[in-house]
Amino acid sequence: MAKTGKKYEAAKKQVEPREYTLDDAMGLLKKVHFAKFNETVEVHMRLGVDPKHADQMVRGTVVLPHGLGKSKKVCVIASGDKIKEAENAGAEIVGGEDIVEKIAGGWTDFDACIATPDMMRSVGKLGKVLGPRGLMPNPKTGTVTFDIAKAVQEVKAGKVEYRVDKTGIIHVPVGKIEFSQDQLKDNAHVLIDSVIKARPAALKGKYVKRVTVASTMSPGIDLDLVALDAK
Repeated sequence: MAKTGKKYEAAKKQVEPREYTLDDAMGLLKKVHFAKFNETVEVHMRLGVDPKHADQMVRGTVVLPHGLGKSKKVCVIASGDKIKEAENAGAEIVGGEDIVEKIAGGWTDFDACIATPDMMRSVGKLGKVLGPRGLMPNPKTGTVTFDIAKAVQEVKAGKVEYRVDKTGIIHVPVGKIEFSQDQLKDNAHVLIDSVIKARPAALKGKYVKRVTVASTMSPGIDLDLVALDAK
């Protein structure tokens, strides 16, 4: 069994074995913070879905109102006038087949990848490189589009993608511990609300089983599902 440090144990003692409102949980998370770096705050949602069934897959994107505390480096793979549009929108890396070849060689020095539909024949070959890193452009997440400017601006504004893993859990960052309590609450609320609305029509029974918030080094804090209307 892994041994935890004294600071973690001290933080854990301040978290009562009960469910908290989202506002109280974020306040407590900031209170028990002990790490010397600006930790990432995450929301973890255990869902009552079976990801093995395609009609129970939960996936989507949402723009967090207060962003994630850092500017994402965006890569755009496009052609023609869309290259200039991407540059004007603020994308750091822009190109066509040259970028595809570079990525095929294993280069992935960016945080998000957007492509125009006409480039997907080439980009589709990059699945083995981009897929495992969660960077593969996908129409469902708005990263395969001709509206390049909008896509780049949304990513820069704090757009995050969520997708249930094989164990039925969603893990999503919602900000940094140095954010205010209200900023963390607002971001988490928008994310949780989006996941709740994404409930698969084919699912029978309870959808959201447990929601926990935690920072990189902190113990988890369970949220009150009734207060979240996540029954």
